[in-house]
Amino acid sequence: MPSASQIDQIAERVERLLVRYEELQRTNALLAQQVEALTQERDSLKSRLAAARARVDALLERLPEIKAA
Repeated sequence: MPSASQIDQIAERVERLLVRYEELQRTNALLAQQVEALTQERDSLKSRLAAARARVDALLERLPEIKAA
């Protein structure tokens, strides 16, 4: 049977593991928020890019054709 000292050491290690686990959970939650924000920013930029491409294409359509000599 483990002595009281060994039980205390095990209890201390378990407490440290629990603290570390909670820290990792908080870190993971923050990273998930950052991923969500970056995903929204990426989607917004993709939408803006598509709109800009459409405007450029529309302008190109309006240019007169240059006939080769």
